Amino acid sequence: MSESRTVTRSMLHAFLAALIRSKPGLAGAVILTIFVLAALLAPVLGLPDPVKGDLLARLKPPTISLSGFGAHPLGTDQLGRDILSRIIYGGRVTLMIAALSVLTGGVFGVVIGLISGFFGGWVDRVLMRVVDMQLSVPLTILALLIIASLGPALHNLVMVLALTSWVQYARVVRGQVLAVKSREYIQSARAIAAHPLRIIFHHVLPNVMTPAIVVLTLELARIILLEAGLSFLGLGIQPPDAAWGRMLAEGRTFMSTAWWLSVFPGVAIMLTVLSVNLLGDWLRDYFDPHLEG
Repeated sequence: MSESRTVTRSMLHAFLAALIRSKPGLAGAVILTIFVLAALLAPVLGLPDPVKGDLLARLKPPTISLSGFGAHPLGTDQLGRDILSRIIYGGRVTLMIAALSVLTGGVFGVVIGLISGFFGGWVDRVLMRVVDMQLSVPLTILALLIIASLGPALHNLVMVLALTSWVQYARVVRGQVLAVKSREYIQSARAIAAHPLRIIFHHVLPNVMTPAIVVLTLELARIILLEAGLSFLGLGIQPPDAAWGRMLAEGRTFMSTAWWLSVFPGVAIMLTVLSVNLLGDWLRDYFDPHLEG
């Protein structure tokens, strides 16, 4: 047990050391950590109520200066609601939906990829045809149709976004399984009549998780953008709750007079997606050095 802990600790140290040496990867990790911590700690940060408005303070410009921050550092919207508070609370919703979606889609896609690659034959052909059929449908159109039919409830959003992502995991994991299942230790497990599920989850799965983790980080960025797009169209989180995409949509009318209504939520989306992409690119290079550069 002590030796196992030592190996795990050394692997973690090597991972963190490699991350620190990579400027893009470190920048992505730091920015994403800031957004995640802000979202998690929002209730204890003493922020104004993101839903309650104050018409006497409507459309106040940002008050960031060398002398410090004002009552509304990023200004207020057309109903007098604090923009900074709405961005942070909107980030809570966006990151929660994105995390649940990629985990749900990831688990389902990894299982499908494992089954398809390991058993092969007609099972593989049927599952891959299902994947091909879904890939032939524009994912944004599919999401719009389902949300418009079922309604923009939180669980519907998670289901729809997970539905648009599982195929990526399935194809990547299937390819890895095809390469792994012909190795000697898999053949040895089959020779002693080990149960197929034991072979899949104890021998195959640990060897295909690395590419699945990389796909997860890259899918997270896509899901954040897709959720923001649905909210922008009015099919995401509904008012009065804050959502980055809806804040962008509401700020369009005031672009000439109150630019901060759209600019700051747009910057939040951009920085979050950029940080996830930077971290995902670094993870891909770290786990497969042949792709670096």
